Amino acid sequence: MISRRHLFAGTAAAILVPSFAQLARAATGAHPHADFAPRGTIGRWERLPELDLQSRDEFLTSHRIWLNGDLKKAAEKRAVEILTANGFRPSDEIPLARTIALMENDPVLAQNAYQYVRGQQQMWRELQMSAYANADALLSEMDANDNVGPGRLELNPTMHIPPYTAEEIHNQPGGYVGDPFAGYIYYHGTNNFWMRRNDQDELHKALAMQTPVPADGRVRRILDMGCGDGRLTMGLKERFPDAEVWGIDVGGPMVRFAHTRANQIGNGANFAQRLAEESKFPDGHFDIVTSFLLFHEVSGPANKAIMDETARILRPGGVFYPIEIRDNRPKLTGYHGFWQWWNTRWNYEVWMMDHVATDYPAELAGRGFTVSGNPASKAGASSNIMAVLQG
Repeated sequence: MISRRHLFAGTAAAILVPSFAQLARAATGAHPHADFAPRGTIGRWERLPELDLQSRDEFLTSHRIWLNGDLKKAAEKRAVEILTANGFRPSDEIPLARTIALMENDPVLAQNAYQYVRGQQQMWRELQMSAYANADALLSEMDANDNVGPGRLELNPTMHIPPYTAEEIHNQPGGYVGDPFAGYIYYHGTNNFWMRRNDQDELHKALAMQTPVPADGRVRRILDMGCGDGRLTMGLKERFPDAEVWGIDVGGPMVRFAHTRANQIGNGANFAQRLAEESKFPDGHFDIVTSFLLFHEVSGPANKAIMDETARILRPGGVFYPIEIRDNRPKLTGYHGFWQWWNTRWNYEVWMMDHVATDYPAELAGRGFTVSGNPASKAGASSNIMAVLQG
């Protein structure tokens, strides 16, 4: 019997080859790899495949903008009122159990949390349903790109997947390892998350530009740990075109998507399905190791193992730049503590409290790093930390 995949193969080829996105990329000299983009692209942004889905996504993005603006301000104001009424200042570090008892039943704070979580769940549901409706075309797209470049792709389908990595972080269905379309779902979902500010990878390209380099200026090899959909990895390759750039992630579907997208924009970054705490690269191999939004999505023991691995694979004088970690450790002040709790409890940021409790500067110093802030990332009174491995 002919399988559904084989039956679909000829049709998929007919769809993929003449797509608007491919014609546009061919006209600009970009690599004409297989690309399922029935509604084309706008610059680097691949439009959602159905107009109805696009309209729903626009609504959900507008909803997120509202709740991160007016509704969040209302929640913060209400939290200050509650704290003041109970003899606390907003800047006080309060035991979390006390914060929860004060705030969890307040209707304004509850509404803020409810709207955030439900809007995000609806977004994931819409994107997953679309991915499965277009399953054959998306699988064919990845199949066609797996073994071609300009960059390399390494998949390890039999590797051990630690249980902590299988959590459905921020309610993404299947998480990063449990859904074959995780990369597609994550890519469009985070476009919603960034509220129209990253459709052209602007955020990740800016992060790549602010990544510090070793004092001797030598940048031959770069690693992006927990690369997700590969946008920071690609930004680093564009900034350092002569360097060997790798993005690794435990999610095979994530790096398959990242490699496919890199091919379609002619980016030569390499991607591999590997663990950040067991990268399998040689000792002293990299000049720069970086990550973005990795450490709050791994367990407490894993974040320490990742720092151990980073110290092993960096050369002396190499730079570690974990972008989400600031040089002033966050305190569980009233509203911040409550936000971290509900984000963990209801938005499935399972390891957030482990992250908040970790003293990263002290942990890195204990592994032979000199830790400072990166002036290029300064915002207000803090900046992202950078750590230089001593010889």
